[in-house]
Amino acid sequence: MGKSKSRKFKRTQFSPNNKHGNNAGEEEIEKDEEEGEGFSPADDLLEKLQSPSPDIREFACASISRLVQQTQVIPSFLQRDVVKCLGPLLLDKSFAVRETAAGALRNLSACGGFEVCDDMVKQDVMTPLVALLKECSAGFHSNSVPSSKSKDEQKNYTEDVANEAVNLLWNVCESSSRAVSVFSKEGLLDVVMSCLERHSENVELAVSAAYCLQTVTEDNPELLCRLTPSSLQVLESVMMSSQSTMEHLLLRTLAAGCVWNLKSVLPSSSQAETLSAVMRILSNTLEVDAGQAILELKEQESRRREEGEEREVQPCSDRPGEETGSREGDGMEEGDEEMGKPNTSADNDISDLFPPKNEEVKQATALLSAQQTSLEIIVNMCCSDDPSDDEWEELSSSDESDMCAESSLCECSGVQVLSPLCLSAEIHAALISLLLPEKVLKKTEFPSSAALDTCMKSPAWKSLVKKMHRVQCRALFCLHNMLSVMEGEALGGVVALQAIAEHLSQLVFSQPEIPKEDEFLEAVTSAVRSLLQIMASRNIPQCMSPQQLIGLCEVAAQCSHTNVRVNAIAILGITGSTLAKQHHTADKLQMIGSFLLQVATKDPSLVGTGEALDALFDVFADGVEAERAARHIKLLPALRTLQPVFKAKMRKEGREKYSPDQLCVLNNVKVNLRRFISYLETLEKKPNP
Repeated sequence: MGKSKSRKFKRTQFSPNNKHGNNAGEEEIEKDEEEGEGFSPADDLLEKLQSPSPDIREFACASISRLVQQTQVIPSFLQRDVVKCLGPLLLDKSFAVRETAAGALRNLSACGGFEVCDDMVKQDVMTPLVALLKECSAGFHSNSVPSSKSKDEQKNYTEDVANEAVNLLWNVCESSSRAVSVFSKEGLLDVVMSCLERHSENVELAVSAAYCLQTVTEDNPELLCRLTPSSLQVLESVMMSSQSTMEHLLLRTLAAGCVWNLKSVLPSSSQAETLSAVMRILSNTLEVDAGQAILELKEQESRRREEGEEREVQPCSDRPGEETGSREGDGMEEGDEEMGKPNTSADNDISDLFPPKNEEVKQATALLSAQQTSLEIIVNMCCSDDPSDDEWEELSSSDESDMCAESSLCECSGVQVLSPLCLSAEIHAALISLLLPEKVLKKTEFPSSAALDTCMKSPAWKSLVKKMHRVQCRALFCLHNMLSVMEGEALGGVVALQAIAEHLSQLVFSQPEIPKEDEFLEAVTSAVRSLLQIMASRNIPQCMSPQQLIGLCEVAAQCSHTNVRVNAIAILGITGSTLAKQHHTADKLQMIGSFLLQVATKDPSLVGTGEALDALFDVFADGVEAERAARHIKLLPALRTLQPVFKAKMRKEGREKYSPDQLCVLNNVKVNLRRFISYLETLEKKPNP
């Protein structure tokens, strides 16, 4: 019971619900469809895409790009085959039409989510996209310039179009294995590398290419076998770049993530040196005090405005690429890195789709994206490489003799059990020598109140607040994984572990109310769970009281995500098992037992019920205090009542909702429930302790 789970991040699609967005486009379409007897602006715009005038085609593409940012509008366009209408325009004679068409498809893929991206691939968006990307790559080195344009104008247009196309490619590859397969077979690795090579002249394009490359190189043996030494040299040159801007810091961090994905094909003669460079980049990225950097950038902005010096980047225009900006992170657009999470619940605020309008906000966004990316890479370093583990979290069971306990799993993506042996000695040594545990712990303290206050006071900076919180959550996940795979002594021993407990206690319990955000709850309960497990295994006292932990678990129990509830159950299981070995703890065990019984009875998921039962088995397995508490909460009659309900629910829902591995574990819980009831019946015959 209570084994630690390691979190692995898979980049996930942004899917805004438009709680904060402007619904003008949606209302316009609905109004016109109702009042115009079926006429829709979608029909009009799609018809304009066929206009002989490039200006009208560009206008139509830009209008579609704006409208599809309202997710409720997307079905209206999909029903009218918008992908097949826009696809050919990726190869339009006009550079401006190409760019706006690519931007419209990019927005459609960004706001539509997984299903829309997969549907776009099925409608063959990859054919014109591949042709466009190859043409852009060739254009980077072309000497032929149309008479109507200067060489610089052509280069800028080519790179602008390429940036939109690469972002579109990134979106569909995140969501569709078919798109990734096309990427590998069509030789798009060379195209993306050519974009990456332009990092000195166009860092925005290089960042987009690096994000795309990081996505397609993850768990992709087909692509790895096509990798050439020249590709590795490009990545190494990016990692060695010395530009000091935050965008270049982000670019180096992304390149380090790509190299980590490619570690299995690195030349053996230089592998150790290359991975050492990767670790140094991650360390350098986390070393930056983001809170202080934001304050300095804000001051820099204030000075610039006072001096009347205007250094803002281009404002948003009708071109969709400028409207949406370039993505930087786990989400879709610059500064919105949604996780992906695999199962995190981000705010889905479409405001993050718009780019920063001044250089200082742009640099701050790049810094936060770099630190989030660095933390995610370290999270994945501290995970098993077995891809079969990526979809589920372990649900442990008390019956160690049953082989099903070896494959205990629950409804949670990206989490897995592993032993410290999965962390190589070289990486383990680098983590320690570069003080990465300390740097990660420091990031869990973030965001700083001064930086938050500054951002909240300025509309242009307010979007950074969510990004700062996300860095904090990634740091908590990172801490969780480190606790799962590193020995206590490597983390600093007893004193350091107790200090971490104090820190987490302050983080959670110092506020008037425990934070209820799903992403934070998942992150902090994961970290607390891992910490309590390692401290319990070594009999190290910790500062969090059972009452505090029950308060945390009561909040977590209301979360819709099963893995958050499972974390809460495991926390109380570990705490209860520890208390059961001590004297005069019956009252505390009663509180824990009552909570676990309530969860076992009311949790909507069999996974939650099974985990709660498993925790009850562990907490009340032995000891005078446990026996006394079990009698007081009437544990035996409660379990007798629950047993037939649990069996019936398994018969009804088991095969439909749960995997074979989960069913194996749940069957094990069912067997142990019968045995535990028999054990309690035996105790019932004994005199009261």
